[in-house]
Amino acid sequence: MSQASSAAGSITSSVFGTMEDGRQVTRYTLVNTQGMAVDILDYGGIITRWTAPDREGNYQDVVLGFETLEPYLERHPYFGALVGRYANRIALGKFTLDDKEYTLATNNGPNHLHGGDYGFDRKLWKAEVKANPDSLQLQLEYLSPDGEEGFPGNLRTRVLYSLSNDNTLSVEYQATTDRPTVLNLTQHTYFNLSGNFNTSITDHNLQLQAESLLEVDADLIPTGNILPVEGTPFDFREVREIGADIDADHPQIKLAGGYDHCWIFTDGINRDKPAAQAYHPLSGRLLEVFTDQPAIQVYTANFLQGKLRAKGGGTYPYRAGLCLETQHYPDAPNRPEFPSTRLDPGLVFTSKTSFRFSVK
Repeated sequence: MSQASSAAGSITSSVFGTMEDGRQVTRYTLVNTQGMAVDILDYGGIITRWTAPDREGNYQDVVLGFETLEPYLERHPYFGALVGRYANRIALGKFTLDDKEYTLATNNGPNHLHGGDYGFDRKLWKAEVKANPDSLQLQLEYLSPDGEEGFPGNLRTRVLYSLSNDNTLSVEYQATTDRPTVLNLTQHTYFNLSGNFNTSITDHNLQLQAESLLEVDADLIPTGNILPVEGTPFDFREVREIGADIDADHPQIKLAGGYDHCWIFTDGINRDKPAAQAYHPLSGRLLEVFTDQPAIQVYTANFLQGKLRAKGGGTYPYRAGLCLETQHYPDAPNRPEFPSTRLDPGLVFTSKTSFRFSVK
């Protein structure tokens, strides 16, 4: 175990396990001066633990995950992981760039999902603890070789996790390429602000600074239609309980089995205000999400079926987690009318999303 400390708190590292090829996986524990602790693996950039206070000041783990490495090495629902090269779905695992068609891994029916069979969530990243007096910083770096999972270009990605003393964890992304490519990065943590992983998140409240969302087909691929949220179960412009309309008689709800949709942030939204916020009334935990991304995929863990072992015992039930995945639009490489996800040589992709915890 190694340790570094600063005015912002401490970072310790320890062995979390060993991969099948013998490479060691390290867990980095960031603890700020308030007592918030975040455990991050160099495997997949996975957040395995994240404690937050309730209104009584009690810190509890509020993210889904596993207690050992082995379940992370198997197929799992991207618990806590960095997702890329392309988060969300690309229709039929194909896209065309500069008149050349690229064929990707198809790992979600006929479609490409979250980077393919061995996306960023299944890679061992190079980790470095960064010196900063105001926050605890862990930088992860991965070079994705040209052709990996079908994507063009050698893509170098850096992700900087920063934990500050106001209980904010920021995730800053940076990427460069040597060939034209497409890119969509996100953080795929499942939150359950109750701290009880054997319960559903339908009692959480949600608010989104979004007036519209992308309509999807039966494979959850965008149709190209943009739907207004007004008068629908998708209207979270005002604070509302997630469970209020999660099983509503609405065609989009039925297709996804709940919420698994991409909300679009309105042009000109106030980026100084949270783009999304989740609140658990019983504990008082409030999570605010700030981002410069154009959209957010809200997923209510509709595919969890009580089969995966939960931290602390039991299993993760249906809808045990809430994902707030800031990102670009799914299937954008096939939709020229969507904001572009193209990255060219000589340019640097940058983005930042911050998750801030408080109580009310």
